[in-house]
Amino acid sequence: VSFAERPQTTTKKWALGLLVTGSLLLSASLQAASVTERLQTFFAEKGSMRADFVQTVQGAAFAQPEESRGTLQLQRPGKFRWDYTQPYKQQIVGDGQRLWIYDVDLEQVIVKPMDAALGDTPALLLSGGSNISERFDISALTDRDDNLQWVRLVPKQKDTGFKEIRLGFGPKHLLGMELVDGFDQVTRLVFSNVKTGVSLPKDSFRFVPPEGVDVVGDAG
Repeated sequence: VSFAERPQTTTKKWALGLLVTGSLLLSASLQAASVTERLQTFFAEKGSMRADFVQTVQGAAFAQPEESRGTLQLQRPGKFRWDYTQPYKQQIVGDGQRLWIYDVDLEQVIVKPMDAALGDTPALLLSGGSNISERFDISALTDRDDNLQWVRLVPKQKDTGFKEIRLGFGPKHLLGMELVDGFDQVTRLVFSNVKTGVSLPKDSFRFVPPEGVDVVGDAG
């Protein structure tokens, strides 16, 4: 998911969530083991997730942090939907085979094969399976003061377009996510009203381009 901006900055939006309020810290070694176990459990779980999110993007290119809001739906494995509602409307839908990016104001849909479009980006990370340790070096973060239990994921491949992902867990859910790209620009997602194991509408992950919009790519 960027997590999601307009087409010219959409990659940063994928790189763009979906993280929580925390437990007491023991020793650094015990915490690292606990975080790794929790991380593996989180990504091994099948099922659904729904949440509201606030996304901010901050870096040298922005005089002030850029904020957007919306909702996220996940259905593991491999399906997700990001609906950006403010300050403009955009939809990013992964149906398991294709990635659809619909900019309402521009009346344009971009469609790509999902694997080729996402790689190891956060959008695929949150909706994927449990082989996290094969793709990332994992370590606990102990210097945060927000009562979340944070873990850092550094991609083992160097051509992912981002330096690291940070996930923040609370007692039950994933409540925070941060992406640091190659220019040290940070995209932050804060999740609220998180629900797991919920029943999602059957058509949540089915995208049909609206009549009259420009479709770029192979819609199949």
